[in-house]
Order: sequence, then structure tokens, then C-alpha cells
Amino acid sequence: MEKITLHIEGMHCGACSIGIQMLVSQMDGAGKVEVSYEGKEGIFEFDPAKTSKEAIIKVIAELGYTAS
Repeated sequence: MEKITLHIEGMHCGACSIGIQMLVSQMDGAGKVEVSYEGKEGIFEFDPAKTSKEAIIKVIAELGYTAS
């Protein structure tokens, strides 16, 4: 498993972070996912054989947020 931390812009409330967390955790290859509204960041564990940092960023962007 690989672990990355991404800065996430555009979250307005705790529900935003929960939505991101739920969607990313459903991705094939996703492991532990923690998103903090207060910290404006997310910590993502994933299997690099099944998904990638870029794929996670794309899913977050589809929800209307910017991850870097």
C-alpha cells in the first residue's frame, strides 16, 4: 500500500469531507481514507497496482474540489 497526503481546496463543511472520504474509499484499490475539513487535507492509502494518485485527484475533482 502507498500512502499520500493531498491538500484539498473547496470544502465548505464537514459533509464535504465525508463525501470525499466515502467516494474515494469505494474506489478499487483504496485502503484507509481520512479527510479533514478543518485541516483542508486528505490522507489516502491505496494499492498502486489498482489505482493511482492521479485517479484519486480526478475523483475528487469530479466532486468539485481541487486536490494537490
